[in-house]
Amino acid sequence: MAGIMGSKSFVILSVVLLGQAGMFYGFSRKENIPSRLPLAEFTLTGTPWKNVQDIELSQDELDVLQADDILQREYQNQTSSREASLFVAFFDTQKTGKAPHSPKNCLPAAGYVPMQSSIVDIAVPGEAQPVQVNRYIVARGENQSVVLYWYQSHNRTIASEYWAKFYTVADSIRYNRSDTALVRVVVPVVNGDTDTAIKTATDFTIAFFPQLKQYLPS
Repeated sequence: MAGIMGSKSFVILSVVLLGQAGMFYGFSRKENIPSRLPLAEFTLTGTPWKNVQDIELSQDELDVLQADDILQREYQNQTSSREASLFVAFFDTQKTGKAPHSPKNCLPAAGYVPMQSSIVDIAVPGEAQPVQVNRYIVARGENQSVVLYWYQSHNRTIASEYWAKFYTVADSIRYNRSDTALVRVVVPVVNGDTDTAIKTATDFTIAFFPQLKQYLPS
């Protein structure tokens, strides 16, 4: 019995069953949609990172994502000239079947081949606990990139897709809320220097994380 309880299949099945129960419960009442600031108003101040381009998604891309608010920007570090992109997709509710698309699935669909993957902790000043994120090194053709991503809900940062679903159910039952955000950082690897790209992605995350929190409901 202990082996079954600890198996990955049992965990997945438990999450699915809890999800079905939670969504059934949630549909019986009107959901609480928290107020928030538009992501378009997000500014990154007091850091060496400067917004160099706002990227508009096509209608087809918006239709696939089904997010209630989206931010996609290119930033450049004015000290090192390093570049990084920030993507945030926010969902007011997941009750209607809308949910973040996992980069674990989207990146291969876009032609990126995962080369390395891990879950890492990033110490962010002001945060009681390190921020836990997924870190991927991906390749498309001869180009490589470092990708960091996580799910962020109610001042909670989650790397695992399974735990993200679990907390969606728990929050739906306890708080009558299922809002969440997918946050993704992409940094190109230049001249094969993966270590510098990882450091750039980490430093960028440390810079924007405290300010982005103000635009995501607590």
